[in-house]
Amino acid sequence: MLMHPPRALYIHIPFCKHRCHYCDFNTYVLAGQPVDAYLDALEREMELTVLALPPERIDTVFVGGGTPTVLTPEQMARFLGAVRRWFPVAPDAEFTVEANPGTTEPELLAAMREGGVNRISFGVQAFDDALLQRIGRIHDTNDVYRSIELAREAGFNNLSIDLMFGLPGQTMELLADSVRRAVELDLPHYSLYGLKIEENTLFHVLYERNELPLPAEEEELQMYLFIMERLEAAGRRQYEISNFALPGFESRHNMTYWRNEPYYGIGAGAHGYARGVRHVNLKGVTPYIEAASGRLPRLSEETVTESEAMEDFMMVGLRMRDGVLDAEFAAQFGGRSIDDVFGGVIGPLREAGLIERRPDGAGWRLTERGIPLGNEVFGAFVGVLED
Repeated sequence: MLMHPPRALYIHIPFCKHRCHYCDFNTYVLAGQPVDAYLDALEREMELTVLALPPERIDTVFVGGGTPTVLTPEQMARFLGAVRRWFPVAPDAEFTVEANPGTTEPELLAAMREGGVNRISFGVQAFDDALLQRIGRIHDTNDVYRSIELAREAGFNNLSIDLMFGLPGQTMELLADSVRRAVELDLPHYSLYGLKIEENTLFHVLYERNELPLPAEEEELQMYLFIMERLEAAGRRQYEISNFALPGFESRHNMTYWRNEPYYGIGAGAHGYARGVRHVNLKGVTPYIEAASGRLPRLSEETVTESEAMEDFMMVGLRMRDGVLDAEFAAQFGGRSIDDVFGGVIGPLREAGLIERRPDGAGWRLTERGIPLGNEVFGAFVGVLED
């Protein structure tokens, strides 16, 4: 396992103007929340984290949520100042902030630029206003266009949008129109996600009542394959099963996760992974604030065994279209070989046509057939090793 200090930093801002019908993330409606006290607690956790595990260099920062762009320009400036005060962010770091369309006014964008942000990821999801309303989004299509225009005017050229498929009432025609509009924006990065019905969401309640008109499984697969084909045709290479980018615009931060490398996790409900230990922070805003006043606000910590780390390496690494490299596996696990450790898993997957040797022979990757069946492949590596 890699024992160097993390070079990636995730920070969670849990506030949203409104909770979407499908969302089970650690988020809270903004109204009445102690936002300034939360920012104080974030900075205290940064200080305690740096004392416990001093960073050498931060190459990627990702601020997620929630909707980080619900912060006021003053709060955003203060927050970004704290990040740079406690973490040595490299001059060429990738610094991403998640945003919802309609929440990025010029003053906020200026504060983000001044604070070092150079990448924005917009949660667009669809380009049909009725569909956006049906899934609980508070923006409309005009907000998308205006937000992208404002971001470009503010000097941001590394922009990404999320698209969703398999939504209730979504047809192939609606999806095709959304993809066409997304491609016309000519952005360097696109992410796509299939709807998952999670517990503790409005959609789960409706699903249990049989009141959620979801596309059939086969149609959902066709939606995924359609988006893949259209984005690839537009010159955005599928570098991970859910992500497409122009060369050089791949998400460096997310590559940290997919390479099973360590990362700091700051904020309510945030996860972190460093020196063989995974942690999860307290989720509630008030419990998090109270805990951070005197200690690292941990909900749990778990030591990851070498066997678990090797399984994780394969599960997350095979999400990337370039797959997993023998040399990186050997570097993380004392010179051990993927084929020696996982030969019993790889053989059947290869025979089933789901994975293949990379063309250069340097590792393993999903086949074209294996891409839409990725979860089946990843699951094959769960719990197969003993310590």
